[in-house]
Amino acid sequence: MNLLLTLSMSNPSPVSDHLIPLLDAALPQTQCGLCGHPAGCLPYATAMIQAQEPANKCVPGGQPVADQLAKLLDRPTLPVEPSDWPIAADGRPQRVRAVIREDECIGCTKCIAACPVDAIIGSGKLMHSVITDWCTGCELCLPPCPVDCIDLVDWPVLPTPEQQLAEQQDLRQRYQARNQREARRTPQLTARRQPILSPQALPQTPQPSAPLSATLTTQANDPQLMVQQATLRSQIGKLQRQLRVRADLSKQAELEQLQTQLRQLGIQS
Repeated sequence: MNLLLTLSMSNPSPVSDHLIPLLDAALPQTQCGLCGHPAGCLPYATAMIQAQEPANKCVPGGQPVADQLAKLLDRPTLPVEPSDWPIAADGRPQRVRAVIREDECIGCTKCIAACPVDAIIGSGKLMHSVITDWCTGCELCLPPCPVDCIDLVDWPVLPTPEQQLAEQQDLRQRYQARNQREARRTPQLTARRQPILSPQALPQTPQPSAPLSATLTTQANDPQLMVQQATLRSQIGKLQRQLRVRADLSKQAELEQLQTQLRQLGIQS
């Protein structure tokens, strides 16, 4: 009996596989990876069938989605994995949206690369913005931001079931389109980065030392230096906002220290 059960779990029937699209359709399509599948909702739907993963791991879906998944799988319902956000009236965690503090953005494009549904627009060294209606609140843009200029704000609008379904279909299509685009770009980028000649085949000629003006220009365009400056400006801005609300001697001293560091980097605060 145990052998037959093991074989049935490792080789799901075609009937079970037909459930995968239904499970995927029930998931909110935030593509957040909180279920343990960084590649998105469809891999989790597949794992519930092919790896017998529990149906309660979709954090943004909340208990309603966990119950719906359990019903599709004909399994007992389980308490959903907890969320850090309070539960809204529809039983799901409070919806949030990302907002970029544009005056602090350095245009590094790291958040654009992290967004799974193309909800952030902008280009290198230019200010970025979030298309609020497209944002899923997945929080994936927060960790890569080097200057911590992205906030999450409450989004109190609760969609109707019809609106929720339409939103999920739109998110799924944009996520798939992004994956297809990235799959096309990867071979091109790899080929573009291949050297025409190996370093050993290149002639080794001594390079003259750069003039001082060129050195200063290089330092001014140094990405690491730009990030340091932007980080200091972001921290200074936060402290200034806090001090406008309430005076604090320790924060005032910290502000002056950061301003000194920024001046030492050649930028006036």
